[in-house]
Amino acid sequence: MTPVVKPIRLGVNIDHVATLRNARGGRLPDPLRAASLAIAAGADGITAHLREDRRHIRDADMRALKDEISVPLNFEMAATDQMVDIALAIAPHACCLVPERREERTTEGGLDVVGGGAVLRGHIARLGEAGIRVSLFVAPDPAQIGAAFDTGAAVVELHTGHWCDLVAAGDHEPAAAEFARLVAAARQADALGLEVHAGHGLDYATAETMATLGEVRELNIGHFLVGEALFEGLESAVRRMRTAMARGRAALRAGMAA
Repeated sequence: MTPVVKPIRLGVNIDHVATLRNARGGRLPDPLRAASLAIAAGADGITAHLREDRRHIRDADMRALKDEISVPLNFEMAATDQMVDIALAIAPHACCLVPERREERTTEGGLDVVGGGAVLRGHIARLGEAGIRVSLFVAPDPAQIGAAFDTGAAVVELHTGHWCDLVAAGDHEPAAAEFARLVAAARQADALGLEVHAGHGLDYATAETMATLGEVRELNIGHFLVGEALFEGLESAVRRMRTAMARGRAALRAGMAA
């Protein structure tokens, strides 16, 4: 009997639709419309990151998404009391706690769960009491995975950005070594009972490769899809991403059946 391969979900991050809107001011392009198009094309969830400086997503966007979309909302946020208070007021399906610095263009690395576990446990407890599922955005590092389990979080999201950069640069041996770290981290987290997600820097090819890891249950992808939408439309880009992920899962099934 062929082993059962669990399905893999796609979360579409719409932050950079809001970045484009904010570059001009006003209402357009509308992140809620982008979310609706992504859902129509097969997105299983919508991710949005409310940053401290509101550089893209705004508070009103989060409220509109929570009220209007038909799939789970994943609220990316810094691990601060202020953001926890906002999340509790909006009550999304899930929150992903990420490191955040004002001067960074995008999230640069994983949370230091080892060093910040006590604070994170408090935030996770508050969110969990409200029925909000919490994930931690972490590097594929054994110590960080172990510490994430100790916080009581339900999910870890593995930071794939370094691996994607190496792949894009054609640095084959370092990329292979970094992918091996991702594989080991996914297996460690799964063995601990954590649900495994992954994201940052993924494109069609790297998402397909990540989908070959049976432990990974969700990919969260934003910047690439919004960029591709300029050329082929968001719905087409999301459908192509779903197809790439399906190819990865099919390859996994074929390998397990061999």
